[in-house]
Amino acid sequence: MNKILLIIKREYLTRVKKRSFIIMTILGPLLMASVFIVPVYIAQLEGEPKNVGILDETGLFYDKFENTENIKFLVLTNDLETAKQNIANDDLYAILYIPQTELSVPQSCKLFSTKQPNIIVKGYIKNVLKKEVEELKLNASGIDPEILKSIKTNINLFTIRINKGGEEETSSTELSMAVGMIGGILIYFFIFMYGSLVMRGVIEEKTNRIIEVIVSSVKPFQLMMGKIVGVAMVGLTQFALWVIFTLIIVTTFLSFFSKEISSYQSSQLKLQENVVVPTEQLESTIEPGNTNESFIAIFESIQSINFEMLIFAFVFFFVGGYLLYGALFAAIGSAVDSETDTQQFMLPLTIPLILSIVIAQFIMVNPDGPAAFWLSIFPLTSPVIMMVRIPFGVPYTDLILSMTLMILGFLGATWLAAKIYRTGILMYGKKINYKELWKWIRY
Repeated sequence: MNKILLIIKREYLTRVKKRSFIIMTILGPLLMASVFIVPVYIAQLEGEPKNVGILDETGLFYDKFENTENIKFLVLTNDLETAKQNIANDDLYAILYIPQTELSVPQSCKLFSTKQPNIIVKGYIKNVLKKEVEELKLNASGIDPEILKSIKTNINLFTIRINKGGEEETSSTELSMAVGMIGGILIYFFIFMYGSLVMRGVIEEKTNRIIEVIVSSVKPFQLMMGKIVGVAMVGLTQFALWVIFTLIIVTTFLSFFSKEISSYQSSQLKLQENVVVPTEQLESTIEPGNTNESFIAIFESIQSINFEMLIFAFVFFFVGGYLLYGALFAAIGSAVDSETDTQQFMLPLTIPLILSIVIAQFIMVNPDGPAAFWLSIFPLTSPVIMMVRIPFGVPYTDLILSMTLMILGFLGATWLAAKIYRTGILMYGKKINYKELWKWIRY
């Protein structure tokens, strides 16, 4: 046991002191925080508003386009050919041409630009035209558009989950899907990343013939377990640092740029709803009661998630899944002489993990179905699938069964990997196939 602890200590300290570990520990939080920060920052760098010229032969839409923070509309009086020739001289981003048709309203328009118009400008123009054409058709049919507007209603459907004790708690399917998918992807990512570290470490020591000196003092099984556990501790350390640093960066950003974030979110709301009215009028159309009720429901949905159980399950399945796959990765590393020879053995191991990510979206649709149950207790797929199921509420019997089989799966994989490891670790210059591996296991 002391020898395994020494190997764990060596693996941990050696990898933590590496420059690559320090760089990734710093870059990881920056990359994760940038997912939230970069869109807001880019929104502040959009520059001057884009000028769009309107050439409307129908005369129906000139006054329908109102300026926004990023788009300014200008009325053009010349003909289309002259406008296209002078698009650069007139400092125009694009020209919106609405042709006169035999129909009462046009069905298509053209947007001329010297470069590809961005999706924001195109979407805004299209939505305004759609709205105005619909109103013209309603008026022509004798239907008051205001009547249709008053009929439109937003329905807030709140889900209430009743537990076995008869207690009610607010839940959110969308929130559960997001939490489950993020947890599953994180485990998938870390198993691959740190499992491959074990494999590359074994190959490196085998190639440098350092392994011959090491196994003279310790048993191959002790060496394999020490490497696997040592790298697992490195992974947990790095993950914990990523979470802490990411929270610090995002919290600092929120405290310094709260006004810019509010402005950005407001502009996105107006764009999504195609609002061509002042913000004050937009706010007056929102029902305060429904808004407050929605925010309260979201807050209660977050509170309803059992984060203690979620964090415990994440750590368990991260460690359990890594130990299981890490042992198999170590076995593969011991059986080959270079990383290029690992491809034929990697495919059977990667299929269950990749399958878990692909099937995860179907599991979220029916988290209590038979496919979800069996995949969540099968050790090779349970780390991802169980994390997807947990936010929806998993019976403790399923969770305990999954954890028990995960432990048994790890022990079985370790026994299997040890059979291959003790023989393959000192095998050089021979191309290994599945038949050879089977001999080593039976030996």
